[in-house]
Amino acid sequence: MKDTRPLNLLFIADIVGKPGRDITSRFLDSLLRKYNVDFCIANGENAHEGRGITSREFFELRQMGIDVITSGNHVWDQKEVHKLMAEQPALLRPLNYPPDNPGYGSGVFPTRRGEKIGVLNLQGRTFMYPIEDPFRMGKKEIERMRQHTPVIVVDFHAEATAEKLALTWHLDGLASAVIGTHTHVQTADERILPGGTAAITDVGMTGPADSVIGLASRVALKRFLLGTPQRYEMATENLRLNAVLVTIDSLSGKAQAIQRISLP
Repeated sequence: MKDTRPLNLLFIADIVGKPGRDITSRFLDSLLRKYNVDFCIANGENAHEGRGITSREFFELRQMGIDVITSGNHVWDQKEVHKLMAEQPALLRPLNYPPDNPGYGSGVFPTRRGEKIGVLNLQGRTFMYPIEDPFRMGKKEIERMRQHTPVIVVDFHAEATAEKLALTWHLDGLASAVIGTHTHVQTADERILPGGTAAITDVGMTGPADSVIGLASRVALKRFLLGTPQRYEMATENLRLNAVLVTIDSLSGKAQAIQRISLP
């Protein structure tokens, strides 16, 4: 008999460098148990020293219990990621990059209790690279994935709040959740839209809160005050884990609840 209990999805905000990986390791197991999590997604595009991801960080995060790692514009920062993407379907890059790029933009994966869940990674274009249209490509891909499962989660990696909100409304009733990433600042606008799609403009950042979106504050200040490039340096203080927990009806794919998490 098919399990009809609601599905619990945990989405961990952008994991930044070793500080982000450390606090994820510290809290993840207890979160998975506390909320009886059936599937866990994390954005890991900055898992390697705040810039990109390598096989070391990918497998470290997977061993912690993260089922799928999504990404964004910084995923290309480490050269070896091209080979990693081609070999690991659980590492997603935004679907709307040109098709000659390696890797997968979406996938259908088994949950811990055997159901199927679709995960789609998209990237915005406002104030970012002018790549393919995430609105049309995203909707078309979701319609294809819904042939396999009604439960679809979207990581929309984008800068502009307006673009994120627009895509959320565009996919309302088609996606179970549209979760914004990229700005590293958790927003307080989580809600469920009329069609049953859970949404938050940005899930935030997992890493050093005493920073400028992960960068050491003194380095960031030099960039703004001097107007010149500065060597990237990770901050290390006041670590926080940001995430959202989404409860989804496993039969209809409609969200029932969304809850922000910020630890400790």
